[in-house]
Amino acid sequence: MPATLRARLARIGEAYAPHDHRPLDGYLVAMGAFGALAASLATAGKLVGQVPNRPAAGDVVLLSVATHKLSRMLAKDSVTSPLRAPFTRYTEPAGAAELNEEVRDQASTVRHGIGELVTCPFCLAVWVATGLTGGLVLAPRLTRLVAATLTATAASDFLQLFYDMAKKAAEDD
Repeated sequence: MPATLRARLARIGEAYAPHDHRPLDGYLVAMGAFGALAASLATAGKLVGQVPNRPAAGDVVLLSVATHKLSRMLAKDSVTSPLRAPFTRYTEPAGAAELNEEVRDQASTVRHGIGELVTCPFCLAVWVATGLTGGLVLAPRLTRLVAATLTATAASDFLQLFYDMAKKAAEDD
């Protein structure tokens, strides 16, 4: 990014949030990467001629639950912490095999912006949903299999939590 653009974004960021560090150029890089991903998937879908007029309702439900699970896994799971480690710092356990992490490296706005993205399951969801939707267009059988696995895992998570709550309630009686 040219120095003049970086300086201008820094001034805009300072005016936008004078009491809080907001990595606006980092966000621009993330938005540009997302735009490139979405455009690439759309172009690939058009080239193979597989873009449906509208997705099937079952696919929307399947991808919705799979998106929830995968974005949560990427942003919070202990096992995926090595993926987030270059951008975050561990702070504490968050229960049910999840972690709380804080974004590090305020000196690099791009790295800081990525850190915010990879620690936020809500933020990651649009990336995951776009990837899964692209996969549904380009490799529907494999994508449905992966999405079904993620959906089954999400259902299992909820059953595990429900079981723990029921067990604690029975012990309290």
